[in-house]
Amino acid sequence: MSGRSSTTNGVVALVVPGIGNSGPDHWQTLWEQRHLRWQRVRQRDWDRPICEEWLQGLDAAMARLSAPPVLIAHSMGCLLVVHWAQRTQVPVRAAFLVAVPDPAGPLFPTAAQGFQPVPSDRLRFPSVVVASSDDPFGSVPYARRCATDWGSAFAEAGAVGHINASSGLGDWPAGLALLEGLLKSV
Repeated sequence: MSGRSSTTNGVVALVVPGIGNSGPDHWQTLWEQRHLRWQRVRQRDWDRPICEEWLQGLDAAMARLSAPPVLIAHSMGCLLVVHWAQRTQVPVRAAFLVAVPDPAGPLFPTAAQGFQPVPSDRLRFPSVVVASSDDPFGSVPYARRCATDWGSAFAEAGAVGHINASSGLGDWPAGLALLEGLLKSV
């Protein structure tokens, strides 16, 4: 991936992980390692997300950036982005929202606090929601409804679980192609 021409080269991006901070084999981490201008949100506690606390972490990360970023969010990070977007006018180039979890779903982490209700207002920046047909944390209909509410494009990635390291995607070339498509549209 690092040797090919890409619309992601030179892009300012902020990686917004979910619970667990996307470990070493997660596509977010692999992408970040290949793009020098990409940074990651820092959170005090990656295993017990409290929305208000995570919002402060996102604010701090945004303050460190040199230009409006593309937000590359996974799972709980997607919910964080939409809550944050309700509270700020800080410029964002676009948002790539992958594997949006359903807080009303049976597997939503009980340790997560303050992420309900999920905002349904249209995002003020271009975005795409990417879903898996067999994600145990959020169904395709739920992800489509979020995409509609937020004014996002929608893409289904196939049967790839929670679109994380356990999905065996490696650096997820198909996801990078979706991100590049989003960036070409803005």
